[in-house]
Amino acid sequence: MVLSASRRTDIPSFYSQWLMNRLRAGYVLVRNPMNHAQVSRVALSSDAVDCIVFWTKDPVNLLDKLPEIDAMGYRYYFQFTLTPYGKTLEPGLRDKADIVETFVRLGELIGKDRIVWRYDPIVVSGELDAGYHVKRFAALCGRLHPYAKYVNISFVDMYAKVRSKLIRPVTPGEMAEIAGRFAEIAAHFGLPVRACCEPDLLDCGIQPASCIDKSLVEELCGYRLNAVSDKNQRAGCRCVQSVDIGTYNTCAHGCAYCYANASVKGAAANRARHDPLGEFLLGGSLTGDRITERRMVSLKESQTGLFGG
Repeated sequence: MVLSASRRTDIPSFYSQWLMNRLRAGYVLVRNPMNHAQVSRVALSSDAVDCIVFWTKDPVNLLDKLPEIDAMGYRYYFQFTLTPYGKTLEPGLRDKADIVETFVRLGELIGKDRIVWRYDPIVVSGELDAGYHVKRFAALCGRLHPYAKYVNISFVDMYAKVRSKLIRPVTPGEMAEIAGRFAEIAAHFGLPVRACCEPDLLDCGIQPASCIDKSLVEELCGYRLNAVSDKNQRAGCRCVQSVDIGTYNTCAHGCAYCYANASVKGAAANRARHDPLGEFLLGGSLTGDRITERRMVSLKESQTGLFGG
């Protein structure tokens, strides 16, 4: 299986010690976000986990734990979101200059082939016009291109919960202008640009992205995967199936465009309830829970290896 850690919250930033405790224990309990009483017991042995995909905006708290994860036999890569926004849109993040240096440090530790840089979402509002994005994307490319395999972009989705005076829909003309300039800039640095669920950007020379990327996982594993598309994601998503061990409404970054938190206050309250020693990321077993052992096996194809083995 591919383990997603996590689309629902920033585990590397806020819950890295809990993650290590669960990897050592060899399992984790995960509530179904659509059916609270349904709980899966997910086995986490390195034999069953083909790859871990870390989603994060600041992995600084996980860096010192990577040697142990390596020693346990896990393969992994990072989806590292790094945008130029300030505290108005991303109030809970450290200074961006410091996070840039964390990105560089991570690249020096694990190599560029295990880091996907995400410039995501692209928010256009007020001073955050095309010129703003082009200037800052160029500066970030100049610093990050030696440490990233490629850069994934997407434009903000106007979910009901993100509508505010700070965020407005992006026009097709703005998308084309920004994407076209991004493709030119990134090409100068030899950095491929891909787009997540943005099919109209093909005309800009930008190919579709896969965040849970079968080909990248196969490269890291050294064998082919019997993996299928993830039907539980939004239209246009090219990801393959994964098992997510995160919990919604637990991320403390407080980003204005976030879809994973119901409220900033609720997320802060939930984080305060977190137990690093717990089987769940949040809370514990409740009366009425139905705990099911989820069958977790490697997706490795049995016939041939990727490199002829």
